[in-house]
Amino acid sequence: MRGNGMEDSVVTATDAAYTAGRVVESATVACIVLSSSGMVYLPPPHLASASRPSYAEAYANILATHRRSPATSASSVIVLVAPDVDALCAARMLADLFKQDDVMHRLIPVSGHAELEHMRNELATYAEVPRLSHRLSAAFSHRPSQLHTLILLNMGAILDLPSSEWFGDSSPQLTVHVIDSSRPQNLSSVFGGGENGERIVIWDDGGAEHLQEERKAWEALTYEPEPDSDSDDSDLDSQEDPAEDEDEEDYEDGSPSGKRRSLGDPARPAGKRRKVDRPQRMSKDDRAQYAARLEKHYMSGTWYGQSVSGTIFILATVIERVDNDLLWLAILGLTFQYLTLRISRDEYDRYHAIYHDEVARLNPPPPAAAGRDYDFKSQNPDDTSVYAGDELRFMMFRHWNLYDAMYHSSYVASKLGIWKERGRKRLTGLLAKMGFSIPETQQPYPHMAKDLKLTLRHKLDQIAPEYGLVELSYPSFTRCYGYRSQPLSACDAVEAIAALLDVAGGVRMEVEVEGTRNGGEWFGGGRVWDVGREGRRRDEERENAPPGGVAGMIKAHAAASADADAEDGGPQWWMRNFWSAYDALNDIVRLREALPLAMALHRAIIRQGSSIIDKRDIRTLRGHRVVVLAQGPDLALFAHPGALARLALWLVEALRDRLGGTLPAYSRSRRKSLPLVVACANERAGTYIVVGVTAALDFGEVRKNEFGLAFLDAKERCNARTRHGSFDTSVLEINKDDLKVFLETLCEGGDR
Repeated sequence: MRGNGMEDSVVTATDAAYTAGRVVESATVACIVLSSSGMVYLPPPHLASASRPSYAEAYANILATHRRSPATSASSVIVLVAPDVDALCAARMLADLFKQDDVMHRLIPVSGHAELEHMRNELATYAEVPRLSHRLSAAFSHRPSQLHTLILLNMGAILDLPSSEWFGDSSPQLTVHVIDSSRPQNLSSVFGGGENGERIVIWDDGGAEHLQEERKAWEALTYEPEPDSDSDDSDLDSQEDPAEDEDEEDYEDGSPSGKRRSLGDPARPAGKRRKVDRPQRMSKDDRAQYAARLEKHYMSGTWYGQSVSGTIFILATVIERVDNDLLWLAILGLTFQYLTLRISRDEYDRYHAIYHDEVARLNPPPPAAAGRDYDFKSQNPDDTSVYAGDELRFMMFRHWNLYDAMYHSSYVASKLGIWKERGRKRLTGLLAKMGFSIPETQQPYPHMAKDLKLTLRHKLDQIAPEYGLVELSYPSFTRCYGYRSQPLSACDAVEAIAALLDVAGGVRMEVEVEGTRNGGEWFGGGRVWDVGREGRRRDEERENAPPGGVAGMIKAHAAASADADAEDGGPQWWMRNFWSAYDALNDIVRLREALPLAMALHRAIIRQGSSIIDKRDIRTLRGHRVVVLAQGPDLALFAHPGALARLALWLVEALRDRLGGTLPAYSRSRRKSLPLVVACANERAGTYIVVGVTAALDFGEVRKNEFGLAFLDAKERCNARTRHGSFDTSVLEINKDDLKVFLETLCEGGDR
C-alpha cells in the first residue's frame, strides 16, 4: 500500500481561494444534479449536459469533499487497483492528478473478488472512527467518517454494490466510484436510485445509453409487484359500487357552491374508469419477457469497453491537465487491451485516431527521414516526445534479434507454423529471400547494418505476402527518452510491464544476458532474474500514513497477506510484482531492465506451445479444445494465471487458420468460435489453474468470453471444489481430484 502526502505549493492565497471556490461550487452543482436526476452513472463528456454531470463534476466532488473533511489524511481517499496493465496505468494517472491537487490518497492493489470482499469488511470496521482504544473510540464516535472516497479501478462493475452485501450498509459519507472496463455491468449499480444507489457512481463510457431495454426490464422486475392471485383480479373486474361512486366524485374546480361532478367520462361507468386509473399489475408473460432480457444481458459472456486509463485521460482532457506523460499511459492501456484480445481491431483504430490527434497536438512533427523510415531518435537530451508510426508484429524486435523476434511472434507462428521443422525452414527462406543472412538476423537488432534496417519494411511489403503475412504491421506509437535510452514502442513497454506483473517474483525465471545465446547460468550466458536486484524494493513494514483509521487496517491487511504467502513458501510475490511494475511506468531504466524478463517469458510460451502442438496434446471434447499440463520444465511458471492466459492466447492465435470453428454446448451465440480450455497443475497447492479463452475465427475480431458462466454452471452441476482468485471469471483454481469430472461436465453443457 502506498500513500502520497501533500506537497508544498507555491501559490498565492487569492489563487488558492479562487480555485477552492470553483471546485466547491462545481461539486455542489454535481451533488444536486445527481440527487435530482436519480442517475448514478456518469456519461462521457460528449453526452453530458446541465442536468447530467460527467467525469469533471465527479472529480470536483472528490476534491471538495476532501478539502471539507475535518479528518483529512492519506486514508480519506483510497484507490483499489486490479493487477493488470490498464488499471496500473490508470492508477498512475489518477495519482498524478491527485498530487497536482494536493490530495493525499492511498493505492492498494487487490488481486480478486475474495480479497475485495475482505477489504470491504475491513473498511466497514475501521472507516467510522480512528482505530483508538474503546474509550477514545466512544469519545470520538460523533466525528464524521475518515474515509469518504473509495475508487475501484477495473473491478466492481459486475457486482451489486448498492446491496447490503457490499456497500449498502457503509457510512453515509462514503462515495464509491467504479471505473471498470469489464462488461456486463450490474444494472443495480448503473440505474439504481435511492440513498445507497446515489453513493455508487459508475464512470460509464457511453455503453449505458444503449441499455434502455435492459433498464426498462430491470425497473419492471425491481419495482413492480409480483403478480397476485384471485383477489387482485376480482378487484380489477369489479363493477360500479354506489358507495365507491360517491368516493370517486370531487368538487369541480374547488367551487364553493358544492356542485359535484364525476372525474370520469360521463358516458362511461365509474367502475370502468376506476379499472383504468388503478396501477396495472404486470402479467406473467411480461415478467417472463423482462426476465429473459436480463438473462441475456448477464449470460451472454464477458467483454470489455473503454480502457480505464482512457477514462482518466478524458478526465484530464476536460480539466485541462493533459501532458505527454498522461497521454503515454493512456496509449499503454489501449495497447494492452489490443494485444490481449480484449478489444477488436476496429475498436482499437477508433481510439487510436483520438490519441493520434493528441500526439500531433502535444508533440513536434518528427524529422522527415524518421517519419518515413519509422527510425525515431531523440532530438535533444531532454526529448520525451511521442510519435505515431506503424509497429511490426515482431516481438520486441528493436531489443532482440530479428530472427528471434519473428520466431516468437504469434502472428508469424500462425502463418508459417514455426513449431515444425518445415515452418522454421520457411522463416529462414523468407529472410534469405529478403537478402538477410542468418548471422545478420541473429545479432542484436541495434547492431545490424543500417542499410538492412532501413530497407526491412520495404522488403517485407514486397516478399512477406507470398508467405501469407499480409498484416505484419498496425498503427501504434513510440516514445523518446532523451539520451538515457533508445526510443521505446508502446507494444514493447506493455510487454515489459506485463512481464513484471506476472513473473517478476514468485517463480524462477532465467534471462539471457545481452551478447550471449542460451549459455545458461552455469556457463555465464544467462542469469536468474532477481526482482530484488533489478530495482529498489519497498519496505513492507514502513507505514507513512498517520496512525489510526484505515492505516491500522492496511498494515494488518499487509501482515495477513504476508502470513498467507509465507504459508505458501514465499513472500507476497504478487504485491511486489505490482509495485515493481508501478515504479517502472515512469522509470525508463527499470522498464528496459524488464525487457529480458519479457523475452524469457515468451521463450517459455513458444517452447511450451510448440510442444503442445507437436505432441498433439490438444484434445477435442464436444466442440471444445482442451489442454492439460501435468508435467514439464515450465510447470511452475504456467501455474501462474497470467502466464497461463498468455499461453492460451498464443495457442488460439497460432491455430486460428488450422482449426475449424465450433459451437460449444453452453454457448448462447450462433456464431462459431475457437473455445480453448488450458489447465496447468500447481504441484505445491495440489490444484489445477484453469483458463478459458474464446477466440474469433477472423484475425482482428473478438468474441465474448462465455467461459466464466460455463465454469460456474459446471461447478454447480458436479460439485467441484473451486476458487476464483482473480477478477477474471474465466480463470479459476480447482482441486486436482475434481479436474476430470469438471472438464467432462463443462463440455457436456447444460440446460442454458
